[in-house]
Amino acid sequence: QVQLVEAGGGLVQAGGSLRLFCAASGRTWGRYAMGWFRQAPGEERAFVAAINWSGDSTYYADSVKGRFTISRDNAKNTVFLQMNSLKPEDTAVYHCAAGLGSWSLQNKLVQYWGQGTQVTVSS
Repeated sequence: QVQLVEAGGGLVQAGGSLRLFCAASGRTWGRYAMGWFRQAPGEERAFVAAINWSGDSTYYADSVKGRFTISRDNAKNTVFLQMNSLKPEDTAVYHCAAGLGSWSLQNKLVQYWGQGTQVTVSS
């Protein structure tokens, strides 16, 4: 069993930055690929970014490439999402997720979800 808790969301102006955190617990956490998804009101939950278990491969949705960076610190059981140049369309609830591989996460095959953290970008 893996538990995921997100933090770091908030309100920011367009062009600003936020850093999201995902604290993970569970003996097997380090074996999972990790990712971030987001869900805006009235929309389906969408893939944002993923990182493999070792942290040396990352994947991004086209809409966030060049602006967002996913990373992980396995020693501290934490996954990060650095979000720069934020746009109003980035407004959503951001969820941390664990999966069997980065390909799985990109295809929404998620083993564990976090409860989410709200990100609001004002224009």
